[in-house]
Amino acid sequence: MTNLVCLLEEPSAKEMLLGIFPRLLSENISVHYIVFEGKQDLERRLVKRIRFWQKPNSFFLIMRDKDSGDCKEIKRGLVEKIVEADRQAESMVRIACHELESFYLGDLEAVEKGLSISNLQQHQDKRIYRSPDSMPNAIDLLKRATRSKYQKIAGSRAIGPYMSLNGSNRSRSFNVLISGVNRLLHDN
Repeated sequence: MTNLVCLLEEPSAKEMLLGIFPRLLSENISVHYIVFEGKQDLERRLVKRIRFWQKPNSFFLIMRDKDSGDCKEIKRGLVEKIVEADRQAESMVRIACHELESFYLGDLEAVEKGLSISNLQQHQDKRIYRSPDSMPNAIDLLKRATRSKYQKIAGSRAIGPYMSLNGSNRSRSFNVLISGVNRLLHDN
């Protein structure tokens, strides 16, 4: 059995992945979620959590938001921690640019279906939704677009099962996450 260990900054990321992974991963992959209390907690405890992980045949996905930070600098810092834990061969870092809600803005059809909102996907070609990774206020925009129907945890739980996994999401960072998980599990 292969183990995919997801180290996440927040519960909403877990809820999204719970909706995605059953459609993305084969049944012989066991997924484990370790949810931290924010990015500082993730960064402070990451080395010990992965260094002392005991299950064989395990791969690690470390995921956090970019927020207002520098994406390359954040990733570099997390990779340094993976190297310190001596787990670089079986680990992958993915950054949500700017935040998890950017993934949802890139797939308004999934938001429409998950939150039962009519005619939302028709707005996907509007300039504001074409490049969701460049939106520093994705959560505010998503709340406005859904008339405050989106809430972080419940919304992530509702939207995740409908997210497109075929590369059509307008969020490049979401597509990089999906292709990276596939590569991590199938190239090792």
